[in-house]
Amino acid sequence: MKDQDSNDPSSFPTPYLREAYLRRFPESAAQRLETVFTLKSGTQHITNVLNSWLEGTAGSPARFQTLALLWGAGDRAVPHQEIIAALQVKRATVSAMMFALEQEGLVQSVGDQQDRRRMLATLTKKGREIFTSAMDLNASRLQKALADVSPDELVLFQRLLTRIRDGFLKVADEEAKR
Repeated sequence: MKDQDSNDPSSFPTPYLREAYLRRFPESAAQRLETVFTLKSGTQHITNVLNSWLEGTAGSPARFQTLALLWGAGDRAVPHQEIIAALQVKRATVSAMMFALEQEGLVQSVGDQQDRRRMLATLTKKGREIFTSAMDLNASRLQKALADVSPDELVLFQRLLTRIRDGFLKVADEEAKR
């Protein structure tokens, strides 16, 4: 692991925490801990930047994802349940967000004629315009942000991140079954 400046606020775990951890666990355990800290810190920084980028367009990453899902569906109405599953959030979260998007005139939701319990959502013309503008602007930003990462490295990173996620989910599932 690289030495980190203890005055650097993004330097976590701190050198003293790392040293204390190494007194109790082997180097490989310290590497796993540092990986988790790096992942958490990195995702928080990226989330903060994305929030800033989307503030002036789609509003938030969740709103952007929702608009993207509806945009990608084309003319097909998307059940709210599909949005809940895609975002991996609770129904109440999507209900509140959809209400706000409807109030802003970006989305329209209607009851499903075949199943009155289901709500179906589509983008309005205004929603499509806002989303395509946000998508174009943010595609350019992503290109710049990831300019130093090759396509092969992006694929590798996605695979590694998926394996890490799956490892966490496996352990969580095993512990839930106890």
